[in-house]
Amino acid sequence: MDDVLQHLVTLLTDKFDVPADAILPDSTLTDMDLDSLAVVEFAVTLQELWHIDLDDDAAADITLDDLAKTVRGLLSEQSGTAAP
Repeated sequence: MDDVLQHLVTLLTDKFDVPADAILPDSTLTDMDLDSLAVVEFAVTLQELWHIDLDDDAAADITLDDLAKTVRGLLSEQSGTAAP
């Protein structure tokens, strides 16, 4: 598991009380029972943590794996390097 995905999992379990067994790469935040307010809070937390512009509306409906890819891409753009 890469650093971004691991950090997302840690954040979901520690701050949002999502059970670890409910966190799967192909699950969405909605699948993990985060309500709309929690999804916005999660997106804002990521934006503040990594200083990225993340669309919180889209964050609810994409898989955790795709969210990690999106974050990695935004971080790569920010640093001026290609996404891994």
